[in-house]
Formats: sequence, C-alpha cells, structure tokens
Amino acid sequence: MEHPLRLGVNIDHVATIRNARGGLHPDPVRAARLAAQAGADGITAHLREDRRHISDIDIKRLAREIELPLNLEMAATREMLAIALQHRPHAACIVPEKREERTTEGGLDVARGRAQLEPFVRELVAAGIRVSMFVEADPAQLDAAKAIGAAVVELHTGAYCHAEGAARDHELARIVAAAAHAERVGLECHAGHGLTYDTVGPIAAIATLAELNIGHFLVGEAIFVGLETAIRGMRKLMDQARAEAGGTRRSAGRP
Repeated sequence: MEHPLRLGVNIDHVATIRNARGGLHPDPVRAARLAAQAGADGITAHLREDRRHISDIDIKRLAREIELPLNLEMAATREMLAIALQHRPHAACIVPEKREERTTEGGLDVARGRAQLEPFVRELVAAGIRVSMFVEADPAQLDAAKAIGAAVVELHTGAYCHAEGAARDHELARIVAAAAHAERVGLECHAGHGLTYDTVGPIAAIATLAELNIGHFLVGEAIFVGLETAIRGMRKLMDQARAEAGGTRRSAGRP
C-alpha cells in the first residue's frame, strides 16, 4: 500500500552552529517555525548525552512552542526516558549513541538488546508516545522492533548514501525489501540519515515508506540559499519522485 510521504526536518545542526560560539543564535526553535512554513510535516531533534547540539531548554521550548509533531531522537538511557516522559513528544526514536562518534554510525541492534529495550518501550508507549526504532534494513531487526512494541521503524540510509554504482543499487534494494517487510508485519516505516538532493529520489519513490527525516544536508544548504528554500527544494524532489513512481506503477498495471 502506498503511504503519503512526510518530511521530518532535523534541526540539530542549527544548535551545533549556535553552540560553536555560545549565546542564543541561531535559534533551533526559529528554525522549526521556518521548517513548518516551508512544508515540513514534523520536527526531529536528538538530545545527546553530551548535549553537543540540542539542549534541554531546546526540547522544552520545542515541545511547548511548535505546532508540528516533535520527534525526539534519544538513546535508551534512564536519563533520556525521564526527559521524554516529562515533555511527552509526539514520538520518540530510539537510536544507538556513542560519545566519541560524530554522528549516528548505524542502526540499533534491537534483536540483541531486546531485554533492555522492551521495558523502555513499554514506559514510553504507556505515556502515549509513539515509539520508533532506528535500525538497519534487516528483517530480523524489524521483527525484533515489532516484538518489543514499537509502532515504527526508521531505516538507516547512510550506507546507501555513501555507496556508489552497483553498491548503491544493492543498498537501495535492501531498503526496498525492508520497507516491504515492515508493511507485512504491521510497522510504519520511515527512513533517514545522509539524504541529499542527489540521493533522496530513489528513497522517496519507495511506496511503503511513510516519512523521511533529513537534517544535516538541509542546514548546510541553508548557508547558501536559506532554510526555507532548502526545505522547499527537498519537499519538491520528494513529491516528484513519489508521483513519478506512482505513475510508473499504474502504467505497469495496465493490460
């Protein structure tokens, strides 16, 4: 079944620029408002243990001041659970986190970490928070996410974005297959990490994906064209790819 394709804009790196010098500017909450004006369907923010970009105050303000759904990316720690339960974001995406990494390096191993993750997910769900697992395009990880009570999986697209030629085709095929598997087992499927204007099209064309989460590229592009223009450009490419893919499927189904 084809889902409408939403765009979640990750504003972490607006905060990264602010924190490089200290002070209040640029303001991630202002960025979230601009994202809404530009056609975003949601806002994503990753509150890390070391607070390298988004801060506790940012999360408080985002939860209170923006009208779009807030997706809180977070590690499976008691500290982050307490913060999520306090602010009650629309969704919580559980991600792996290493203090020394520059950015998230891969998907969460839900299958191996089930004993730790299941009670964590249970508390979030009981609080009315929609839970997502950030995973590799591996059916075993999707099955484990479903088993512990997650409603959503977000497929890690980093390997696809960094690959070239036949290797990229292989990674794309894995994502297509994983998205189809997610639908079969009753999971809503999202995707994200590393997507750019050059790589978003084939991912946006996957009918069983419901949402893409994109941040670093958009903030970087905003330096040159402004944040609203960067987001509108991404929204346009996503919509075009989904529309063209739908037309191709309809044509293929004609006698």
